[in-house]
Amino acid sequence: MKNIYISSVYILVFCMVCFAQKPCPGVPIINYGGKIYHTVKIGSQCWLKENLNIGMMIDSTKGQKNNKIIEKYCYRNDLANCSMYGGLYQWGETMQYSTGSGKIKGICPSGWHIPDTTDFNKLTLTVNQNSTKLKAVEQGDGAGSGSNFSGFSALLAGSRGLNGAFFGIKSYTYFWCASTANSTDALDLYLNHGTGNIYPSNSNVDYGFSVRCIKN
Repeated sequence: MKNIYISSVYILVFCMVCFAQKPCPGVPIINYGGKIYHTVKIGSQCWLKENLNIGMMIDSTKGQKNNKIIEKYCYRNDLANCSMYGGLYQWGETMQYSTGSGKIKGICPSGWHIPDTTDFNKLTLTVNQNSTKLKAVEQGDGAGSGSNFSGFSALLAGSRGLNGAFFGIKSYTYFWCASTANSTDALDLYLNHGTGNIYPSNSNVDYGFSVRCIKN
């Protein structure tokens, strides 16, 4: 009985350490592109709490190009949605067309990078594969209602489809991963409004998804 009690206390303390929702030591905020982003320490990782909202909005019927200008989509072509949910980016734009290996900065601030599969896997394990701990409060419903227990503050920002239409705001979100699946698809992390599951998946690189950065 004593061993069970000690184990329970250890688990409780461990959870409190993992989910204290404290900013990352030494970097509570980042000023990037004229916008303030907050940081959060989740386990041993340091994440931005907000989706990236960097670049110039272009019409959703146009593809983002390798033109040294960061371009973004805003849901329904409305800048107010970028202010609330962040921009939506094609994978190539997210990566800033890098074909290298290692930690890819992409459109992230200096000292930060686009998360790869190792980063997302570690995050998923830290929250015990429970998406409700990643979603902001009032994001999702039923078994998928967000508690934001981790402080990650994920928003169900929807996506920009291959034909330029927008889908899924308040229903789901995808976060791009730096890793490719094949010649046309890249990996991503998918959260749905109605479940507590976290879904690693892959999607065509021309979709427009949210982007979250992790510290190097």
